[in-house]
Amino acid sequence: MKKITDSIVYAGVNDHQVDLFEGHYHVPHGMAYNSYVILDDKIAVMDSVDINFTHEWLDHVAEALDGRQPDYLVVQHMEPDHSANIANFLKVYPDTTVVGNMKTFNMLEAFFGENFTDKRLVVNNMDTLSLGKHELTFVFAPMVHWPEVMVTYDAYDKVLFSADAFGKFGALDVDEPWDEEARRYYIGIVGKYGMQAQALLKKAATLDIQKICALHGPILEAPLDHYLDLYNKWSTYDVCQEGILIAYTSVYGHTKAAVEELVKLLNERKTPSVKVMDLARCDMAEAISQAFNYGKVVLATTTYNTDCFPYMREFLDGLVERNFQNRTVAFIENGSWAPMAAKVMKGKLEKCKKLDYCENTVTIKSALNETSRKQLVALADELTTEYVGTSSDAPNKNDMTALFKLGYGLYVVTTNDGTRDNGCIVNTVSQVAENPSRLAVCVNKKNYTDHIIEKTGKLNVNCLSVDAPFSVFERYGFQSGRSVDKFAGINVKRSDNGLVILPQYINAVMSLKVEQTVDLGTHHMYICTISEARVLSNHETMTYSFYQANVKPKPQTEGKKGWVCTVCGYVYEGEELPDDFICPLCKHGASDFVRIE
Repeated sequence: MKKITDSIVYAGVNDHQVDLFEGHYHVPHGMAYNSYVILDDKIAVMDSVDINFTHEWLDHVAEALDGRQPDYLVVQHMEPDHSANIANFLKVYPDTTVVGNMKTFNMLEAFFGENFTDKRLVVNNMDTLSLGKHELTFVFAPMVHWPEVMVTYDAYDKVLFSADAFGKFGALDVDEPWDEEARRYYIGIVGKYGMQAQALLKKAATLDIQKICALHGPILEAPLDHYLDLYNKWSTYDVCQEGILIAYTSVYGHTKAAVEELVKLLNERKTPSVKVMDLARCDMAEAISQAFNYGKVVLATTTYNTDCFPYMREFLDGLVERNFQNRTVAFIENGSWAPMAAKVMKGKLEKCKKLDYCENTVTIKSALNETSRKQLVALADELTTEYVGTSSDAPNKNDMTALFKLGYGLYVVTTNDGTRDNGCIVNTVSQVAENPSRLAVCVNKKNYTDHIIEKTGKLNVNCLSVDAPFSVFERYGFQSGRSVDKFAGINVKRSDNGLVILPQYINAVMSLKVEQTVDLGTHHMYICTISEARVLSNHETMTYSFYQANVKPKPQTEGKKGWVCTVCGYVYEGEELPDDFICPLCKHGASDFVRIE
């Protein structure tokens, strides 16, 4: 009997019989179907398991109960791998009350032919249930990833029972890293519902959570920052791996030869990671997962019946179905007499948001020749501009066209306090002189970044481009570098002054030395000379108006009464907002809230 806490016992099972989870996903290391028993004055069993493990599960529950009778069976999710044994459980423990929401009981009737009217407790969003010391709060999480899903927070042990959220492929008796199989699980099963997953994360941010108990995968224990950060990236379609994924199909080897040559060119050009996947032979779910992992994707395939090759078509359908976005996409097409694949592939991606297509497309007519090889070189150059520009031996560290990237935009100023890197968002950077060129950078005195600049006299200005997602602003603008490491988990590159160059979402970076400081009351204006200027891409600069219109999430205020944060959109539901209230998401104070009209 495995204890999660002194009063919460694990009662789940491992499945090594299954080869395809949900009839689709390869699970070489099996699956875990998790169930938990909360022991208190009253006892709650959290979910059941797959129908193939009825007796093993009931044995585990009985062992946890140790002769006692359960009071509640909480049903968080109605997929059969978690609900199939509800009727069998009630045959053994007929006096148990089934806890669920109205959608849960509608599905119970569909699955079992009855809705358990005489033994059910219907809960609403944010309802609570006391077991004694343990008070359970039920938080609805519709479409993560079924409409009836709810998660449960136990305030006593600070445990979040998270349903399928934070789940992972693999049985619990197999030791393997969490990240890869959790990402493949998330992208495959929950990936379409990023907005709904974000809503759940925002609710979770208001809770003190020390453990996460999902319905699949291991129990996650504090510190939880790593898991929460990855889930936030996945659900905002952010880039996790810097580099390039090449997904290809090849009939007679000519397209494969082009891919191999492109890989060589990319590696010569400082690409931090190049991953190649043959769609006819790899696990398709893994290929789709990797497309959401990398920031750039090259699609290479043959024209096939005036379409593209079937495995590429399946791959593209998987991307579109899961809301593929925020990526750079390039095409390599092959066609002996009428190449059509690039046009077809781009057409299939029309439903996707925020895709940036490379200007260079490689067209092969049967086999590589001098023309298509030149196209490969041009594509490699286009894909790797930022990698070459951020490398320590960048060929041009005095590219003053970087000044053209300035405007009334948004920038990340990076610094270092002597022990660790820091950065913050600023929106005032201007060229104020030339020969030599001088920039004025305004920084709020409240920012720890300002304190560091005062001490060190040096900074980098990273010009954000329009592909920067909201998570960039959350990381660098909604928390203090004095209390958190804003670059934790990021593989950084540096300019010659030793300061960080953001690895993504910038089109230029300038290294500055402070020559003069002007006190403006709430802000310092730093007049700086430029020691380095690098151009990293041709993407448009992120302006403040573009951020407000296209990046900042729209507050979910419909049907709510209270106050909304103008910085991040967090909603405080209450008649009066306390004067000392601090937003749990962006950490801004009450002055940045307005009443919901």
